[in-house]
Amino acid sequence: MTTAFDPIDIGSLRLANRIVMAPMTRSRATEGLPTALTAEYYAQRASAGLIISEGIQPSVVGQGYPFTPGLHSQAQVDAWRVVTDAVHAKGGRIFAQLMHAGRVGHPVLLPEGQVPVGPSAVAATGQVFTPEGLKDFITPHALTGDEVRQTIADFATAARNAIAAGFDGIELHGTTGYLIHQFLAPNSNQRTDEWGGSVENRIRFAVETVKAVVAEIGAERTAIRIGAVPFNDISEPEAEPTYLALVAELNKFGLAFLHFQEDTDRELMQLVRKEFTGPFFLNPRTVDRPTGQEDLHLIEDGTADVLTFGAGFLANPDLPARLAAGGPYNEADRATFYGGDAKGYTDYPTLAG
Repeated sequence: MTTAFDPIDIGSLRLANRIVMAPMTRSRATEGLPTALTAEYYAQRASAGLIISEGIQPSVVGQGYPFTPGLHSQAQVDAWRVVTDAVHAKGGRIFAQLMHAGRVGHPVLLPEGQVPVGPSAVAATGQVFTPEGLKDFITPHALTGDEVRQTIADFATAARNAIAAGFDGIELHGTTGYLIHQFLAPNSNQRTDEWGGSVENRIRFAVETVKAVVAEIGAERTAIRIGAVPFNDISEPEAEPTYLALVAELNKFGLAFLHFQEDTDRELMQLVRKEFTGPFFLNPRTVDRPTGQEDLHLIEDGTADVLTFGAGFLANPDLPARLAAGGPYNEADRATFYGGDAKGYTDYPTLAG
């Protein structure tokens, strides 16, 4: 029987275990740069089979929240190199998650004159946190055909920058209502050109972005996170044909892994699991608790090859050791999830003290 503590090969990497740190926005970057505290935070969690970083914007206009890092300048590459070196020095592996927020954001987060972009000029219902407080989402600029292609190129450039910064690979963020997901969903993608309308057209942006990144850094270093999660005003009333068509295309690349974020539809997750031919990472839906000990059976029964843990890793830097020992577990302090300093970031104790 396979367990969470067995190794697994993804691409050209061997992971020491199947307990992976999920991407978590922490909003502690300084002018788009990770800091020395960022390096300490990730290095503390290097016993994960793999760390998937917080969302990193691939371009200036891709930023959707304050104090988040980028991978579109040399200064950012250099700053991330400090982080990846720290993780590797502890024997860890780390992928960069590339996240373009698309219509999720606000002009006050961007250089003067820039506005959030999306597949269509359709505003999300809701608000976003900014340095000036909560603000309503605005109607995004609808990307032109040329701008769609440039955005895909931005992802590829950021992937190349990630490898230059020492990351072992990249994960494209394709769920929870950000740009790739916005192209997949019919309520945010109302285009009538090759990028919208039919299922084939709505999956095109995701597929072409994967294709461009694979051409830049290789399939063995490329992954994607998907899931029909109705976050940031996304609606997918007929998700099954969209995701099965997408996965059929993704199978052609031989990706390092597919990371599925589960919502309420376990049947969709199981169908995607059955369809995808590579390593299957699962961030399972749990109710009123973080993913934990009681979910390890999902590896043992073959539901997933790997489990990804969010708040559990946030509060427990040595989570694999705690899972092996059956606990105890630190409880995550929600008040310190976003922004701030070391408190609630690098000060959670380990079993070793």
